[in-house]
Amino acid sequence: MVATVVLLGLLLAATVTDLLRRKIYNWTTYPGILAALGFSAAGSALMATTEVSRAQLERLGWIEVTESLIGLSAVGAVMLLCFVTFKIGGGDVKLIAMLGAFLGPQRGIEAMLWTFVLGGCVGLIVLIWRVGPVQLVARTFRQLLWTLRLGRWSPLTEDERAQLQSRLHLAPNALAAVLIVQFQLQDLVM
Repeated sequence: MVATVVLLGLLLAATVTDLLRRKIYNWTTYPGILAALGFSAAGSALMATTEVSRAQLERLGWIEVTESLIGLSAVGAVMLLCFVTFKIGGGDVKLIAMLGAFLGPQRGIEAMLWTFVLGGCVGLIVLIWRVGPVQLVARTFRQLLWTLRLGRWSPLTEDERAQLQSRLHLAPNALAAVLIVQFQLQDLVM
């Protein structure tokens, strides 16, 4: 539970700075990664020296050090690919990689996917808010007709392109994703 509280505190700090300054600072992510590795190293040492079981360790919110390293590497690699391919921010990459270090590979990837799903939902809501539902449906229908008629995608106008360029904040979505994964709230969300 201690590791979960630390993770939620770091995500809360990242959420505040992301919303206020559009930045996720290294002073949040790097100590977070080190804390996750420290918790997992302590957990592995505790399992090796005492009769603490893996289940008891997980109730504390700790994982083994190998799981932490695999989670950091797996989630970090996916986020690095997103950084190169989709031009997301470096702070977002480090923040989501930190989730992998705290949660391990399985729950880390699950939290990353929830972050993207929630971010996509927020992005769609922002798009509908900016453009309007009727206008959005009309533009989508027009694009589909042009695509069918010309056999290729019709380029967007500068105004249409500008409306699609809103930047999303991943830190609040990551905070919600960790709450969903850590407290098994998937059934409530779905």
